[in-house]
Amino acid sequence: MQPNEELLKEVRLKAQEWLGEQYDAETRAAVQAMLDNEDATELVDSFYKDLEFGTGGLRGIMGAGSNRMNRYTVGAATQGLSNYLKHEFAGQDEIKVVIGYDCRNNSPQFADIAAHIFAANGIHVYLFDKLRPTPEISYAIRALGCQSGVMVTASHNPKEYNGYKAYWSDGAQIIAPHDRNIIIEVNKIRQVNDIKFDGDDKYIHMLGEEMDARFIESVKGLSLSPEAIRNHHDIGIVYTPIHGTGVVMVPRALRAIGFSNIINVPEQDVVSGNFPTVDSPNPENPEAMTLALRRAQETGAQLVLASDPDGDRLGVGLRNDRGEITLINGNEICMLMTYYSIMRRKEQGDLRANDYMVKTIVTTELIREIADRNHVTLHDCYTGFKWIADVIRQNEGKNRYIGGGEESYGFLWEDFIRDKSSVSACCMFAEMNAWALDKGITLYEMLRQIYCEYGVYGEKGISVVRTGKSGADEIEAMMKNYRNNPMQTIDGSKVIERKDFAKLEGYDLISGDVFTLNMPTTSNVLQFFTEDGTKLSIRPSGTEPKIKYYIGVRQKAVNLDDVAEARRRCDEKLARICKELNL
Repeated sequence: MQPNEELLKEVRLKAQEWLGEQYDAETRAAVQAMLDNEDATELVDSFYKDLEFGTGGLRGIMGAGSNRMNRYTVGAATQGLSNYLKHEFAGQDEIKVVIGYDCRNNSPQFADIAAHIFAANGIHVYLFDKLRPTPEISYAIRALGCQSGVMVTASHNPKEYNGYKAYWSDGAQIIAPHDRNIIIEVNKIRQVNDIKFDGDDKYIHMLGEEMDARFIESVKGLSLSPEAIRNHHDIGIVYTPIHGTGVVMVPRALRAIGFSNIINVPEQDVVSGNFPTVDSPNPENPEAMTLALRRAQETGAQLVLASDPDGDRLGVGLRNDRGEITLINGNEICMLMTYYSIMRRKEQGDLRANDYMVKTIVTTELIREIADRNHVTLHDCYTGFKWIADVIRQNEGKNRYIGGGEESYGFLWEDFIRDKSSVSACCMFAEMNAWALDKGITLYEMLRQIYCEYGVYGEKGISVVRTGKSGADEIEAMMKNYRNNPMQTIDGSKVIERKDFAKLEGYDLISGDVFTLNMPTTSNVLQFFTEDGTKLSIRPSGTEPKIKYYIGVRQKAVNLDDVAEARRRCDEKLARICKELNL
């Protein structure tokens, strides 16, 4: 469908500015081709807006245009960030940033462009000498006392994408007010000549093995069960980086804490931004785990671990009671890690009154059951690890962080970095497996025991993709409809509470009370809670052209034998709710 004439006129005028001599020949040719094409869809998608910092920073399809990832949008973001850093830290003798990048096409080039722009602004740059996982960039920012950092990555997005995660001095992704202020600075850059591309190399310092060794040593210090690792050091662990940065650090970290039988997936050890063995390089997608599962079957391995291209997300496969390797979801990963963190410290007599954990509002409520019963404070926060990092920041020096995670396959065990980490998560998950074996059970059996004790929870996440300008408009209309016509029942159970995080208001539909939601800012999220314990969350993605649905249901299991039946009832209920929502 062609865009309206007014929008098309605006887009053409904007695109024609990119035909000027200040843009390189390749960019000018790509823009001219879009202008000459009778189908204006690509032209509109490339220019109808400017890329903005969302929940994951700057992220978009690579190509020419203001709404694409290219040297000019990366340049404008870096120049805007440079200007803001020079204003915020004007009194300091020097300003320092760390830059890392992943396996994606153009990632090294974008990192180099950013490094030279920072350098041209008199900012010292610590640039990694080759690809590294996101958590190591967060670690290095803190270790080197830097004011900011950048990770060039589009995380788990398809191969057409790239991105630019901006970090603050605490090693966390940037949040308000800095994110808004950086956008203001970026928007002040009206022309390419405002960007200082040609920095002096004397400001650029390379990072390599010395930082790697420091990072690995810190991860080693997280271990809670070294004896269990010694007892089961040779268990088979299949690991795949899915063509990404994890290949550099995860096997090394697993060996450093004591595991000796790390089995690779050769086809996926190949570093490639084309992700040749998968449709989507995301461990959330079962298809991406196919080769690793096959490798586990061939070798008899007990555990499968995976990470996404920038090495922050964790995927897991366990051997079940039938001897088959089965995938578990992000909620189960997060729940198991929560359980181990609490129970192992309790076992050691080191569970403290000021311990706390964090989860996002769309993550399973089973984590709250575990935390509450063991008298551990649990904080809820918005989706995105920058919000978990914000909770850590607020509690720093007062309370002890013992873990936090989200349903989207992310967990952070430590507080010496401030973003999710597949490196520490893989190590601690493998250690938890050894701990369970010391008790004479498998992790799969432990999962069943947790469900029996705390209740069987079932969750399903569904993303509805709507691309381009028309897709963004459709998603906006869908959210408006859910607000104006809220659901009264879900699968026949009455909605008794509703939360609207865009208004920071909650509604008790039994008493009629309206209450304030205690969150740091507004967010376009709606939640519905029913009498039978169902939770439905709906939000647009901050980094992808999607509207996301998170459905959570629960059932009781009277004993271990009833867990499978309770899970079947959960699955049936989830299917009915999906049908009700036309998903």
